[in-house]
Amino acid sequence: MATEADTCRKLIVPRLQAAGWDDAPCAIQEQRTFTDGRVMFVGGQPRRGQRKRADYILRYRPDYPIAVIEAKAGYRSAQDGVQQARDYAEVLGLRFAYASNGHEIIEIDMAAGTEAVRADFPTPDELWARLRDRLDLPEPAAERVLEPGFPDADRPLRYYQEIAVNRSLEAIHGGKHRILLNLCTGAGKTAVAFQICWRLWSAGWNKRGDHRRPKILFLADRNILVDDPKDKTFTPFGDARWKLGASSISHGRDVYFSTYQAIAADERRPGLYREFARDFFDLIVIDECHRGSARADSSWREILDWFEPAYQLGMTATPLREESRDTYAYFGDALYTYSLAQGIADGFLAPYRVHRIVTDMDAVGWRPSAGELDRYGREVPDEEYQTRDFERTVALRARTEAIARHLTDFLKNTDRYAKTIVFCVDQDHASEMRAALVRLNADIVAKHPNYVARVTSDEGDIGKGMLSRFQDLEAETPVILTTSQLLTTGVDAPTCKNVVLARVVGSMAEFKQIIGRGTRLREDYGKLWFSILDYTGTATEKFADPAFDGEPAAEITTEIDDTGEVISTEVDEHDDAETDEPDEPTTTVLPPDDDADGLPRKFYVDGGEVEVVAHLVYDLDSDGKRLTVRKLTDWTGEKVRTLFATPAAFRAEWAIPDKRGAVIDALAERGIDLHALAAEAGRPDDDPFDLLCHLAWNAPLTTRAERARRLRDAGIFDRYGDDARAILDALLDRYASGGADELALPQALKVQPVSDYGNPSEIARRFGGPQPMREAVAELTAALYAA
Repeated sequence: MATEADTCRKLIVPRLQAAGWDDAPCAIQEQRTFTDGRVMFVGGQPRRGQRKRADYILRYRPDYPIAVIEAKAGYRSAQDGVQQARDYAEVLGLRFAYASNGHEIIEIDMAAGTEAVRADFPTPDELWARLRDRLDLPEPAAERVLEPGFPDADRPLRYYQEIAVNRSLEAIHGGKHRILLNLCTGAGKTAVAFQICWRLWSAGWNKRGDHRRPKILFLADRNILVDDPKDKTFTPFGDARWKLGASSISHGRDVYFSTYQAIAADERRPGLYREFARDFFDLIVIDECHRGSARADSSWREILDWFEPAYQLGMTATPLREESRDTYAYFGDALYTYSLAQGIADGFLAPYRVHRIVTDMDAVGWRPSAGELDRYGREVPDEEYQTRDFERTVALRARTEAIARHLTDFLKNTDRYAKTIVFCVDQDHASEMRAALVRLNADIVAKHPNYVARVTSDEGDIGKGMLSRFQDLEAETPVILTTSQLLTTGVDAPTCKNVVLARVVGSMAEFKQIIGRGTRLREDYGKLWFSILDYTGTATEKFADPAFDGEPAAEITTEIDDTGEVISTEVDEHDDAETDEPDEPTTTVLPPDDDADGLPRKFYVDGGEVEVVAHLVYDLDSDGKRLTVRKLTDWTGEKVRTLFATPAAFRAEWAIPDKRGAVIDALAERGIDLHALAAEAGRPDDDPFDLLCHLAWNAPLTTRAERARRLRDAGIFDRYGDDARAILDALLDRYASGGADELALPQALKVQPVSDYGNPSEIARRFGGPQPMREAVAELTAALYAA
């Protein structure tokens, strides 16, 4: 009987070769894995889930995949592979998919919505011609779409980055002037932008259509978003790069980098961008374009309007809607979207665990005593102050101390050197938080003075230096950074394991950016997941919002000075549904202005005591879309029933060791960790099979010891000699104490009390040889789950 491997080797590959797919520059990629496998927890330890792997990916050019093939064994129908082929084509963004058992070939045209049986696979040129007609690309433009990218053997593009690059090139060469890519934080937008620019530059594309290398402008709103791409990702452009500034103008380069404010008009100058002709640039890449660059009333919009003839590519981690005004209407619908949920499901981004911590002040609010004075002798207005008021209207030192104390204890119980970013209300709050953390971690600070550092705009170059060390994979400190707005975006910190919310975040766009600080994966540094410590309720609120991984809730406008530092941030809500509240105090009481008697704007209360009254832990659910707010035991049964229709079907799989492993993996894929389940249910001595049956079908609970006793009482091993029965009895003891995994051979023979009977060879002789021994252990395992 021909296996699937036989089908691939003897039937499918020869037919692909006959069609010309093995002739360069075309290529056949066999058994191509295109995801890393979701990070999940089994036995409390992170591990990778199953990776997605296509039997074949057909490439018309090295950087241009065009079709996927799902192979089936010769004795199966090709129809059995159609759904898998469709699923993979949809994920990989391919227009064509094929299912084949080697004899029959079914072609799926994803764009046309058709399926057809073919006698042979199409030739590369046939398939490209059909695709080119669908894209409506003339011949010269079509050839430029196929321009090879810059080769990077160490970091090749992931499948979704390749989709983003190729679709952008198809759109640009097809004449589309406004393009939007929505790639979640951590997905590698800069690498995508670089490859788009490189392929256009190498192809000699420009907006006029003559053969000349294009002039490209890379715009962003912060220096770090400009300097990092210029000095790292875009280095292959060499001397063709140039950063624009007041004293650095050049018209002879190809790839320019600039912040908006460096070339925008202000009260001191007319605008550096006017030094260039309106048609000077062929392509403008706008990074983090949701941050207000396309607002109709923005001073930065002048730049985009001035260079209106240029093709403009917006890149964002926040979805934008065409029907919304300003930014959303400017770019239109995203050409391609890759969400955080998809990134986590694919295993490219780190999953997260949310810790919701509630202080007594946040739970019930705070009201000053009659006539209570603040640090500066001002009477604090008699009002009920809530979470949104803290550190905006009134600063409670005791609350800051309580948060710092809880965070310190959390790190002591997990990893005191786990990189952590604490998002505070403002720079002053960040300073107070830093001081509290320094006091509480004096033992480490004595050895590492920079264990805790504040990184805000006030620190200037010192803060930038601390940030660089925080990002450095080899630098041990600083470990904890306190900040307000500065680190919400543009910071690549792949080893950041804890994101701490000590302030309310009203904007969904900003929340996504903040969470993105922890989503980078660094498996070589043990960074497979991260924690969100939420002291304000922001995370649980935002994750429950359908807009979290869907449509946007806001447009952010950030005011920045001429050095690229943040001055202020304004949130402009545009959601048609219920909008998020802005990040403003809910109370009507406003403290005096800073310039009144030279005193600060908010009230500072240094007395009192604040305690943490609740610490709840939520996990991302198995769909990667929301936090599980039910107990693990409440929804485990539902997940088991989706896998098995009846207890008998479940028992049949569980009783066989090899299949049991697959069941455990399937449960883990759905977020069920058997160790955590037993702990939460308070049934550590039960067989997981019985616990799962109880949760799924209300079956009676049974401990492992009870199962072992029933098996002994049944006397099914009476036919064995005394020595063999003693060994089987010892194996049952191992099962009763540790579970069915303790029966796995040969490991089970190497631990006490079984090993007391000799080495594995000696033990096997007591059964009459290795094979009878294996049969006896298999019978024991089957009998355990017979009823």
